[in-house]
Amino acid sequence: MRGRFVDLIERQLEMFQSEHAGLIHDTEAALQAYNSAPREEAEERYGDFLDLVETGTEELTGMRDAYAETLAPDSAEEYRELFNRLVRRQLPRFGLEVD
Repeated sequence: MRGRFVDLIERQLEMFQSEHAGLIHDTEAALQAYNSAPREEAEERYGDFLDLVETGTEELTGMRDAYAETLAPDSAEEYRELFNRLVRRQLPRFGLEVD
């Protein structure tokens, strides 16, 4: 992948993964719990999973938007689009909700 923000975003995502390793682990565990839950528990387990995904997504968009505010409008848009694309590629659980 090419672009002037690629290295920066990759470092940001590495930092997110390091600082939020527990959240990432809990999200995967919640998905496993949903997948193996009996029918009567599945809806609740899926809700738990979605809550964790939402938390991760909010953290990522907060990181993205805080940096984008330091850029000129055209650069900010380029940065946001690339950030979203890299999140969807590297952190797909959280990337589906990143806009």
